[in-house]
Amino acid sequence: MKIGDLARASQTPVETIRFYEREGLLPPAPRSEGNYRVYTTQHAEQLAFVRHCRSLDMSLDEVRVLLKLRSQPDAACDEVNALLDAHIGHVAQRIRSLRLLEKQLKALRERCTDPDAARVCGILDGLARAGGSPESTGTGPGGGHVKATHGRLGGGGA
Repeated sequence: MKIGDLARASQTPVETIRFYEREGLLPPAPRSEGNYRVYTTQHAEQLAFVRHCRSLDMSLDEVRVLLKLRSQPDAACDEVNALLDAHIGHVAQRIRSLRLLEKQLKALRERCTDPDAARVCGILDGLARAGGSPESTGTGPGGGHVKATHGRLGGGGA
């Protein structure tokens, strides 16, 4: 099948499929005489595996490791367990960070209970005052805007 067929069948944007190929998460597809990529059922199965891993918020590196381990069916699955345990730890840390972020946002929201003019808005004042302090902006240790999974790359809708 051509890339458009694979995209429709897997409900995956073409650019995401190309991104996964560039990242080595999908093997390169052979080319037809007309220079079209020709995908097989194995490509579709691997794409489904990658997408499921990504839906579990696994990083590209974690998916690479899982694909490598998956290609060794007779190997012990200790590394798979260790990887998943580490990922669970990352998720737990993100949950803690999100709870802290929620607490900070709620405290900020409490600064403005009556809709008033922007010049006396407690939220805007709080944001302006916090601008100089890493702890108050959440950019210090344990704070900050909670980004996608530990090192997760953006791009290609991946």
